[in-house]
Amino acid sequence: MGNIDLIQLTQETKKLTAMIVEDEKVTNELLSSTFKNFFSKVNSCFNATEALETYNRELPDIVFLDIIMAGMDGIELSRKIRAINPTQIIIVISASNDIERISESIEVGVNSFIQKPIDTKKIIELLISVVAMVAKKKKVETKTFSISLPLDLYEVVNDNAKAESISKNAVIIRALRSFYE
Repeated sequence: MGNIDLIQLTQETKKLTAMIVEDEKVTNELLSSTFKNFFSKVNSCFNATEALETYNRELPDIVFLDIIMAGMDGIELSRKIRAINPTQIIIVISASNDIERISESIEVGVNSFIQKPIDTKKIIELLISVVAMVAKKKKVETKTFSISLPLDLYEVVNDNAKAESISKNAVIIRALRSFYE
């Protein structure tokens, strides 16, 4: 694992929001209380139907979910979230070792699969992976150049682009032009 700067890791994860979908009450509370130390906001859901409503309202950066739940399972929930946002970061945290379900979750396109029980080391590794996924997802690319922005700067560019209904690249190009004029 090497020498990890937890302060720096927390500074990055605190820029993000998360949603936990876990039907087991004790596990849900444990995950929620743990992740509240790392994320700016954590929404906790106990079933997939509630999670879908919360997802549409909150649009979290990261979704952590269990595969095995009563009613709609985590795989079906992942499909529905992917239909809404194909680039959503979805991480499965499950005790299931059913190869068929794990394969199906990979087919749906979950970003990561973590086996329960999870300990501190696994959580830190997971958060490092999450920060890397977010950085990759928020990399702004065009045909002529590629630029990686710090998450806080990305948010400003993203907000400006939404406000003006233009692409993030247009915001960056305009900023570069005014800087070099």
